[in-house]
Amino acid sequence: MKELTARNVPAGTSASWYRSWFLLLLVLIYASSFVDRIIIAVVGQAIKVEMNLSDLQLGLLGGLAFSIFYSVLGLPIARLADRFNRVTLIALSIAAWSVMTALCGTAGAFWQLLAYRLGVGIGEAGSTPTAHSLIADQFGPRRRASALAIYALGPPLGVLAGALGGGWMVQHMGWRPVFYVVGLPGLVFGLLAWITLREPVRGAAEEGGALTSARVPSLRDVLTVLMKSRAFVQMLLATAIGAFAQFGINLFIPVYLTRVYGMGYAQAGLVFGLVIGVGGIAGNMLGGLSADWASTKDRRWYAWIPALGTAIGFPLIATAFTVNEWPIAVGLLLAATIALNTWNGPTFAVVHAIVEPRMRATATAFVFLLMNLIGQGLGPAAIGFLSDRFADRLFTLGNFHLACAATGAHGAHAVPVAPQGPLAAACHDASAYGIRYAMLTVSVVLIWSSVHYFLASRHIRRGN
Repeated sequence: MKELTARNVPAGTSASWYRSWFLLLLVLIYASSFVDRIIIAVVGQAIKVEMNLSDLQLGLLGGLAFSIFYSVLGLPIARLADRFNRVTLIALSIAAWSVMTALCGTAGAFWQLLAYRLGVGIGEAGSTPTAHSLIADQFGPRRRASALAIYALGPPLGVLAGALGGGWMVQHMGWRPVFYVVGLPGLVFGLLAWITLREPVRGAAEEGGALTSARVPSLRDVLTVLMKSRAFVQMLLATAIGAFAQFGINLFIPVYLTRVYGMGYAQAGLVFGLVIGVGGIAGNMLGGLSADWASTKDRRWYAWIPALGTAIGFPLIATAFTVNEWPIAVGLLLAATIALNTWNGPTFAVVHAIVEPRMRATATAFVFLLMNLIGQGLGPAAIGFLSDRFADRLFTLGNFHLACAATGAHGAHAVPVAPQGPLAAACHDASAYGIRYAMLTVSVVLIWSSVHYFLASRHIRRGN
């Protein structure tokens, strides 16, 4: 099937100014998509109050409801990206997820919000794998990890924007206007992408200027190449397992701060944005730049850097969930976030080095399929489930959900205030310790993730 070429990049557009704009716009698009993806974490507590949801339902809204179509549809859309115009696919995807995000603000029941979140996932499925393929054709192998790490600044920037603005809005205006505000900017970015970006020649950025063949490899061919690589298999396992813990923990951080430390929505959003945003930016840049620098002498650093980051991040984040002073906990969460975000650039640099140019969108989508289905899909649901179970066990005055929801004293169903009366205090304590123990339990799997990164280094060639 022939690729559309009307928008192929013309001579001269590979100049540094165009590459800078190209990467900047993709970062902004990624940030916009991530605002729409994680805004449920910022407004989740308010939605929980209005709709009287359980932690498991909240975890489903932030996790599986989004990731099920986002993960599954990413692969067939990536197959289109390996064949057709990638700029067009991204522009259409942005319009779809932006509209669905705005519709979330109109939901009157849990099932409606669930359906709209599914729609957000469908729209965003066409973005990241396609963008990875575009970046790989603009930046050569020796700059690719850095470029991918810069692109990965989108999520922390999105968290910063969504958490800082969303936290203030939900506290002063309610949760519904938040969805309207965060959904609309995506339409502007989609238009800019359509007007200003051009389709690069596939394979032109490879060393020696080698171009890829016109034939698009089959899905079976791509998966065969990937699964034959032991380095890829180990990196994939490490990424998916690490995402299970990171996505789950990140989604519930604002909820954790309101319940355990009594923060208001605006303050919790501010802290969440600074921790995940600033920490994510620092970690992504540290991982990508250090991997490109160190790999000039030994390519195994592409696996060692995320391995060390994950190994260092676990004790930091586990300790954060055991301290009672919030400034100490926030400092530990920030340090852990920096360490845990060193994986992105090095991981995808390894993936793109294994496959040829017309396989890259599919290869990226395959990684995201497992990473998001296991990580974003199951991670938040697992924490929500464990939180409900721990709270139920810790509450000794009857049925936890019914008793605490009925009194309005349950920390999961009320704006954070000082508990009043024995029942209110019991509900608050059960809810706070339930989410704490759930977060601590899930963080343990980070050790498992680190082991797989170290194992991957054994299958990466030392030289260049």
